Amino acid sequence: MHEARQLATQQRCLDRLKSSWPEFQQRRGGRLSEQERFPHAAERATEAILEDLFTGVLDWTIADLNHQVGYADIMLSRLGIKYLIVEAKRPGALAWNQIEAAKALDQARRYAAEQRVHCIAISDGVMLYAADVEHGGLAHRLFVPLEADEAPEALWWLSVHGIYRAPGPDEIAALQLLPEAGAADATTAPSVAAALLHPKYKLPSPCFAFVGDPSNCHTWHLPYLLADGSIDGKRLPKAVQAILSNYRGARLSSVPESAIPDVLVRLGRAAARAGKMPSQIANTAPAYHQLADALEQLDRLGEVQS
Repeated sequence: MHEARQLATQQRCLDRLKSSWPEFQQRRGGRLSEQERFPHAAERATEAILEDLFTGVLDWTIADLNHQVGYADIMLSRLGIKYLIVEAKRPGALAWNQIEAAKALDQARRYAAEQRVHCIAISDGVMLYAADVEHGGLAHRLFVPLEADEAPEALWWLSVHGIYRAPGPDEIAALQLLPEAGAADATTAPSVAAALLHPKYKLPSPCFAFVGDPSNCHTWHLPYLLADGSIDGKRLPKAVQAILSNYRGARLSSVPESAIPDVLVRLGRAAARAGKMPSQIANTAPAYHQLADALEQLDRLGEVQS
């Protein structure tokens, strides 16, 4: 799409976001009203909220929405092309629970692999997170609180003309917990999905820096996160060393060479989250100095620092 046309399309989408957001919030409140009458709302309430979002706020049509295709709760398609798989959970099940969010991502990723869809999302009617599946990992697309007073402009990246475009590094937002607990209690919320775990590490696929096939745990390599999504301080430097200790001339056989740059960026972002990169602490471990050098050589250090 020509840049001027893209800007015009994006502006029309943003105008629609702003004008339709108040009505969406009113409908969303109605969808969640059963929480006031009963202990919790059902998963169907989240699906209804998402349908309102995609067709009332964004520019998808009812005909573009598909349900329970290969077990996926919602799949967006147009002209026969599948663009997005969404895993919906009951309201409040994900927003304050990192473990349940990881399980939902694991489910969505498996369904996407089966259908060869490259964009996934998870939502509980309170938050919406989307990511692109690429090179054995997830590239953040957007994170938005659905209870926001103003329409999040980042939703453009899930619109009809935004879904097939890659957000710039300054426009993405990583999966995060919302700042205040509400409808769900992370310590007592029941498990909403049984995640497939690696037999040796007892971890789901999002905890690995490279995932070849989400349904085959033998293709998951380089664990670097704990089950709750936090950084594994012991395994992260080992994952870096597994690639860079023989960086010159040798190949890590378990990870395709074409995926190595993205894997290093993934590990670099984790190291930055942990405050371990040389730009953050001078006397960091040698593995992180090697990581920074490799990323600089690949001209991707900026992706970690940003």
